[in-house]
Amino acid sequence: MTADARLACDALRMASESRGRPAGVMFHSDQGCQYTSHKFRSVLEECSLKQSMSHRGQCWDNAAMERFFGALKSEWVPPGGYESESEAKADIMAYLVRYNLKRLHSYNGYETPVAMEEKLRAAA
Repeated sequence: MTADARLACDALRMASESRGRPAGVMFHSDQGCQYTSHKFRSVLEECSLKQSMSHRGQCWDNAAMERFFGALKSEWVPPGGYESESEAKADIMAYLVRYNLKRLHSYNGYETPVAMEEKLRAAA
């Protein structure tokens, strides 16, 4: 699969809308062409999001996302891939629900991401 600005833009809009369109949130990425495109940057502006980007060769800046995608690939995606885009979307959505609502994370003191976010929101 090639890097696709349209796909990245659609995913960003969907993520922003599913979170209630929060303003001023940081979007961190590598320097992939889909993230440096004018199209993607205009969607960031449309969603009132700020962009943070790793410097060339500093992949550890993006370690959290690399860890997420590594877990997705090793724990969930079938070895042969998916038959269709709609099958992939449905299955990955199921993984996201599991990851955010059920999967315990050692970094969060063995809380789920949703539980930790609720704690942080209540403490603010």
